[in-house]
Amino acid sequence: MRKLYLILFLLIFLVQYGCTESEKRPQEFNLVLVETSDVHGAIFNYDFINDREAYGSLSKVHTYVNELREKNNVILMDNGDILQGQPIVYYYNYENISDQHICSKVMNYMQYDVATIGNHDIEAGHAVYDKLKQEFNFPWLAANAIRKSDDAPYFDPYKIIIKNGVKIAILGLITPGIPEWLPEELWSGIEFEDMVISAKKWIPIIQEKENPDLLIGLFHSGYDYTYGNVNYDTDKNENASKIVAEQVPGFDVVFIGHDHNTCNEKIKNIDGAEVLILGPTNSARQVVTADISMKLNSEGKYNKVITGNVIEMKEFNEDSLFNAKFQQEFNEVKDFVSKEVAVFNKSVYTHKALYGPSEFIDLIQQIQLDISNADISIAAPLSFNSVIEEGPVYVRDMFKLYRFENFLYTINLTGEEIDKYLEYSFANWFNTMQNENDHLLLFKLNEDGSPVLSEKTKSYTLANTYYNFDVASGIKYVVDVTKPVNDKVTIYSMSTNESFYLDSTYRVAVNSYRGNGGGGHLTDGAGLSKEDLIKRRISSTDKDLRYYMMKWIEEKGIVDPVLKNEWSVYPEKWWMKAKQKDEKLLIKK
Repeated sequence: MRKLYLILFLLIFLVQYGCTESEKRPQEFNLVLVETSDVHGAIFNYDFINDREAYGSLSKVHTYVNELREKNNVILMDNGDILQGQPIVYYYNYENISDQHICSKVMNYMQYDVATIGNHDIEAGHAVYDKLKQEFNFPWLAANAIRKSDDAPYFDPYKIIIKNGVKIAILGLITPGIPEWLPEELWSGIEFEDMVISAKKWIPIIQEKENPDLLIGLFHSGYDYTYGNVNYDTDKNENASKIVAEQVPGFDVVFIGHDHNTCNEKIKNIDGAEVLILGPTNSARQVVTADISMKLNSEGKYNKVITGNVIEMKEFNEDSLFNAKFQQEFNEVKDFVSKEVAVFNKSVYTHKALYGPSEFIDLIQQIQLDISNADISIAAPLSFNSVIEEGPVYVRDMFKLYRFENFLYTINLTGEEIDKYLEYSFANWFNTMQNENDHLLLFKLNEDGSPVLSEKTKSYTLANTYYNFDVASGIKYVVDVTKPVNDKVTIYSMSTNESFYLDSTYRVAVNSYRGNGGGGHLTDGAGLSKEDLIKRRISSTDKDLRYYMMKWIEEKGIVDPVLKNEWSVYPEKWWMKAKQKDEKLLIKK
């Protein structure tokens, strides 16, 4: 009898524990991987900034994912940059900091499995992302964000998910360009490793330690590695996702983000294996999915068929239970953005700033000068086509006036460095015109010399980004569009008519993105090193610039935006004709 019991015990043990890994795993397995990325606060199907219905939302994503989950094995992933954009995330980042953050409430409710942190999440500061890291029911990944104190990842490097015995490994990487854009106070104690170097380190670790059936990359980094006039071999490339997929064998799918461009493309890695690269556009208007069919072969490995899909959220309704659950948070933020701040006596438009002097930029310049007590202010349009209408101005309008949570720096620059800075700006902005029929703006051109029409925006594509089109206030100068690059700007005097000297030092107000070298104006343009930038900084605001702008406007009560006329474009006749023509090209078709 004892022998019989022993045999039964051994049989039960073998059934429960003695099976091989391949026997535990199913012969066939289907899985759907779903990615959101660059949500930028689009939680509800409502645009808090413009007081209107939005085009995408996590509420709609929830509807779609719930439908998928009814019939499929689903892994839901986010790829970063959710903490900046809509006022609802700003409110929970900086205003209501005692309650659980809206993002952790919502993403836990939606049952996200994993996420990678993005650069705009780091921009919110340690207090915000350290709190969220604790509140999330899932890991926040970034293998290449290294804690300086012990050289270990500050966030989780990867996540293992097991579905029906199938092991899925997800490696997270963040764009390493953060020190180029953000003050060190926001990422203190962290250094950001090159993505290729990090992937080459972690993939062997994952393969040896975990032996996954499926290996996924979740990279907050874009596809175009030439963006910003860099190349394939540039160290710490901002958009290195394709490079990693090619150079580091092992990935089945690489999910990307950061660049707000839709991607669904298969490439070959250096071993000749196929890798699918997927990424959605921003603001929860799309999600991307990888449909994966797996069949176990005689060697105990899965043969995989992988198909990428781009899903438009406009095809789905909002989830009513989602909206009801978070109605209180929605109402609280709507009340916040609906508070009247002041009255504008004139409408201001960011679009006008693309072609020359504008009331919009001059208002920002005046606020920066008053806040910093600097001699000169430098600013650029941070939105392409925002309008603040004449009449009552509300908190929501502050997000049109200033899009990002930058700080305001005051730095020391010589007159010569200011001149080089402006030359750099206009070299990337204005064309060198041969006659009055040429373009004013520098467009990306086809082989025949005609401007490139963007399929995404349905308008013609500028060669460089508008948020790097910097102009100065506090000095008088002319931009001659007939002159070659680096010889377009002539500074005549200070705005007070006092002399401007190339060898004098001036206090200059710039935002923290620019003050840390973002855009290259201070480094490639003015010729300053990273060490120089730190030494040149006189002061910084302790809160974001938008906060101080709102306080400045609130204190005024009535604001009369004026055109300062501190700079002009020559020849005026050419400028007038060309800007009218180019403005038509930038209107969506």
